[in-house]
Amino acid sequence: MEEKQEVMIPEAKATLKFARISSRKVKIVADLIRGKNVDEALAIVKFTPKASSEIIEKLLKSAIANAENNHNMKQNNLYVAEIYANQGPTLKRIRPAAKGSAVRIRKRTSHITIVLRERV
Repeated sequence: MEEKQEVMIPEAKATLKFARISSRKVKIVADLIRGKNVDEALAIVKFTPKASSEIIEKLLKSAIANAENNHNMKQNNLYVAEIYANQGPTLKRIRPAAKGSAVRIRKRTSHITIVLRERV
């Protein structure tokens, strides 16, 4: 029998939990940088006029720092292998409405994860 040896591809991760922004808004910017080189991704995020771009930029810089310091990876070889935003818990608030009724306000949160890998 022949055994297959799995090659471990080093990857660096950064996660932001309970970000006070809807995951729908984050996914718009996330789709723009998925699969791009890190430098290109930073440039795209910097000049994208969306609410989540500032949050993603900070998280991306954190992932780069993790890659360089914890995994000895070079920044110019890195690319965004995975980026996803999952829905977090929703904060429920109440706003008074007409005729003594109340309207529910949903303040949505999200968990954002970025995974970086080196190009071979």
